[in-house]
Amino acid sequence: MPNDKIRILTGTSIAHLIQKTIPKINKEGLMIEPKARGTAPALAWAAWEIVQKDPSAILISLHVDHMISPESKFVDLMHATVDLVRREDLLFTVAVKPTRCETGYGYIKPGKKIETMDGTQAFRVESFREKPNAETVESYLDTGHLWNSGIFVWRASTFLNELKYVTPEIADLLPLLDKNRIDEFFDRAPVMTVDVAVLERSDLVASVSATFNWDDLGNWEALMRNRKSDEKGNVVIGNGQMVESSRNLVYSPDGTVVAYGIEDLAIIQSGEITLVTRRDIAPNLKDLLDQIPPELFHSKSASDLKESLEESDSLNTNNS
Repeated sequence: MPNDKIRILTGTSIAHLIQKTIPKINKEGLMIEPKARGTAPALAWAAWEIVQKDPSAILISLHVDHMISPESKFVDLMHATVDLVRREDLLFTVAVKPTRCETGYGYIKPGKKIETMDGTQAFRVESFREKPNAETVESYLDTGHLWNSGIFVWRASTFLNELKYVTPEIADLLPLLDKNRIDEFFDRAPVMTVDVAVLERSDLVASVSATFNWDDLGNWEALMRNRKSDEKGNVVIGNGQMVESSRNLVYSPDGTVVAYGIEDLAIIQSGEITLVTRRDIAPNLKDLLDQIPPELFHSKSASDLKESLEESDSLNTNNS
């Protein structure tokens, strides 16, 4: 894809790292959110910007923390889905067959099949539910529900039009973008995921079935699934020594962690801060922010960690 068609939406805390890592992305291609308000306002802003340049453009939205393999199958499915969007003009998401009880994902109930010429499995979405509780997930697994991967393909203009019907709390603020008042748009926008703001409400949602391996690397437990472990099930990223310890996750790129006689813990070292918690509650670590004294975040490394956690939390906020 040409560089001038790539847009990277990010927060202020990591924008400089992205610029350093991907220098080929020009200034226009890096869209820095003034405030983290979730994926719904962010994608509304992206769609609006894209429509200004090409009213018929098709937008493919990808999160950075996904693991996809093989890439060739992913690329083929994206081409097929773009063709479907041109024909059907629906809001497509990529659906994945569940492999476990997971309360952190959205769940799709497949509806009427969409006929395709190339064998792509496509269907209208009968219902969409974002992050249901464990009891509901168990029932979904028994009734053929699928995971929402968070990979989206749709016309930018169709997405903006659908906002006007199902998400007026964001659509009513779009005139601010017409006036280039981007900061005010984000100040006033509610914190909402696109899943809750649009996918749960819209009748235009459709899906294609993933033809590739997929996982969401948005939490520490995902690293346990996707990184090689030692003979006792420990996953060490960075510098760590495990002694008489099992099933632990250690992330320590800057220092060294020595663990002795422990099980099922997550030890995360970032700069001068080290977090130690049970693996089973690690996905809720952002809940700690309100309980940690503000003075702990005076240093730059600690402040950056806090900001990145807050931004991640807003992107995953469930407003249902």
